[in-house]
Amino acid sequence: MENKHYTLITAEHKFLDLKLKEVWKYRDLIVLFTKRYFTVQYKQTVLGPAWLFLNPIISSLIYCFIFGGIAGMGTDGIPQILFYMSGNAIWGYFSSCLNNNANTFKSNAHVFGKVYFPRLTVPISNVFASVIKFGIQMILTVAFLVFYCIKGDVHPNWWALCFLPVILIELGLMGMGLGIIISSLTTKYRDLSVLVGFGVQLWMYITPIVYPLSQSGDSWYKYILLINPVTAPVELFRYALLGQGTVQLPYIIFSVVFTMVVTILGIMIFNKVEKTFMDTV
Repeated sequence: MENKHYTLITAEHKFLDLKLKEVWKYRDLIVLFTKRYFTVQYKQTVLGPAWLFLNPIISSLIYCFIFGGIAGMGTDGIPQILFYMSGNAIWGYFSSCLNNNANTFKSNAHVFGKVYFPRLTVPISNVFASVIKFGIQMILTVAFLVFYCIKGDVHPNWWALCFLPVILIELGLMGMGLGIIISSLTTKYRDLSVLVGFGVQLWMYITPIVYPLSQSGDSWYKYILLINPVTAPVELFRYALLGQGTVQLPYIIFSVVFTMVVTILGIMIFNKVEKTFMDTV
């Protein structure tokens, strides 16, 4: 007798039902969504994927001119172009995870309303797309790193490079968690989508991206920077890659706990909103 398998589609499920087995069955769909991201992103552009290299170079040169030249901010002895390119790479990865997932429901409403598939595949594919972008941008950063290592201007902590995958996983989950929370809320409160771009830009300036954490000295705003959950992984990233960074275990633990909370909360809200969002989107 032939065995037949059926998938029962129902709106009744627990908040924390991740359906990971089902997501794994749809792993090919995650790959397709990841490819779609790059196809849509660079369709009908003159330079195409070359923008992945041009954007970090142009923005890093602007930071060198404004923050390094006009403002005279230090970079803890790290060559300015390398300092800003590494900051652009890690912040671009986090902000991409957040921004792309902040529009999950609105951008995919036409697909969600027609066919069933595990909705969590979309946020996961956005994170994978961000990882690929980060990897491409890091090619330039590593090229500069090798050059300055040969000159003796930079001394990476090689043993700490093993933490880079952990940093990417944490920032990816944090960005995805916050992104799907925002996406879930904007299905009903459209005003929030207007604030996302401004909020992410503001968040960058309270994160040591264009300046080292040591620049704040022992002032009161140093502690504001430290309780920023993105600060600890960014500083750990610089500590491993560039050999300079303020790494404090309590703030790393706080950042990890924050990531776990927003990821779990995001999935709970996501699972609840996906059942009714077509009525409000």
